[in-house]
This record gives sequence, C-alpha cells and structure tokens, in this order.
Amino acid sequence: MTESLAASIATLQDMIQGARVVAGFTGAGISTESGIPDFRSPGSPWMRHKPISFEHFRHSAEARREAWRRKFAMDDLYRDARPSQGHLAFASLVASGRMPAVITQNIDGLHQESGLAADQVIELHGNGTYAKCLSCGGRHELDWVRQCFDADGWPPDCRICGGILKAATISFGQAMPEEPMRRAQNLTASCDLFLVAGSSLVVYPAAAFPALAKENGARLVIVNRDPTPLDDVADLVIHAEIGSVFSVFVL
Repeated sequence: MTESLAASIATLQDMIQGARVVAGFTGAGISTESGIPDFRSPGSPWMRHKPISFEHFRHSAEARREAWRRKFAMDDLYRDARPSQGHLAFASLVASGRMPAVITQNIDGLHQESGLAADQVIELHGNGTYAKCLSCGGRHELDWVRQCFDADGWPPDCRICGGILKAATISFGQAMPEEPMRRAQNLTASCDLFLVAGSSLVVYPAAAFPALAKENGARLVIVNRDPTPLDDVADLVIHAEIGSVFSVFVL
C-alpha cells in the first residue's frame, strides 16, 4: 500500500468516525472483486447480446424464453461468487450502527449474503436471485423456475395467478421501483456522509443520489477504480481497488 493510499484510508476512517449518519452507495465495482464483471467492462458477457426491453419481454413469448435462457446461463457462470471485502466492510458499518442501510445498483444479492437483512439493502435495480409475477407480484424461487425451464425450454407461468414471471430486476424501459427510490431519497436527505463504492456514477436516476446528498450539505466520498463525473465536487476521492480500501473496516 502506498503512503498516499494509507493516508486517504486514514482520512476516510476519521470521516466515518465523525459522521452521524452514513449513507452507503454501491455499484458494480464492489462485485467485480467477487468475480462478477461490470456491465460495461470490455469483454463482459453482459455485452454480447442486445438487451431485451421490458416491453418486448411483456409482449413476446420468444423474448421471455430468450431472457430466461440468458439469465440461467449467466447464473451458471457466477454461481460461486461470494461477498468481497467491500461487501463485508459495508456489513460491518451497518452492524456498527453508523450506516442505516446500503443503497445499491447491483442485483446479485451479495450484500444480503454478507450478512445484511433484506430491509438493510435498498435495491434500486431489483434483485436477480428470485422471480416475481408481473401481474400479482408473487415471489417465485429460481430453482423451481429453472426446473420447469429445463424440462421443456419454456419459463413457467405464475403459480398464483397464471401471470408472466420475470427475474425481479429492473429491465431497460421498466419503471424504477417506487419504495426503494423513496427509501434511498430519505436516507440521502438524512445523512451527513454519503459513501460511494464501486460506481461509475453515470447511470441515472441512481447516480443522482450522491449529488443530492452533496447539495444537502453532506460530505461526499467516492471510492472507485476509475474517475467519475462527481470527483470534482467530492470531499474525498480514492482511485483504488475496493478491497484494498475497505478491508480495514471488516470486523
């Protein structure tokens, strides 16, 4: 570890120690160290196919079939992914009482696997570890959906109402979830330190929360491998790997 990185981490420790309410905000970078590639990374499996829009998914059985085929193929690739040092650090910060919840752009469920309760994770883009019915909202576990899909090559209908099942993620063209957005806005408004880890801060409306926190008077910290559009207004910027910065916070 370089002297400058060590000094930045020490500053971050002081800022967290002095904060009343810390809002955590995570993006793909916290999970790349778990082996899950960033959507925009060169060569990422996510970039091999044109995304299937929400409307296309709703109106085309073939689109739904292809979406589920891709979903299960990706799940097989990253089945062994486990929480990174960054995930464990955020779980420790929540356990300490300084961070009420983590706002995340990720859909991999690794924050929950790191020890956080479901209500301690605000998922702006949904969760890919289960399915929901688009009609009644009923939850269905992926093991059952996969079993049905493998049997005849088609995803099953909702067992509750017969509606369309979709991974519980937010697709292109799909409305952002109201309750998580409301919770994220409330946490952003109440914090005095907003801590970004592993986000490029280019995907909106999620990326608006750090700027809103800064406008409300909170201090802004950005830890990301590459520069972001908000680096110039942040109080502390650390361009480094997430694990190398946050390992000191893991209990």
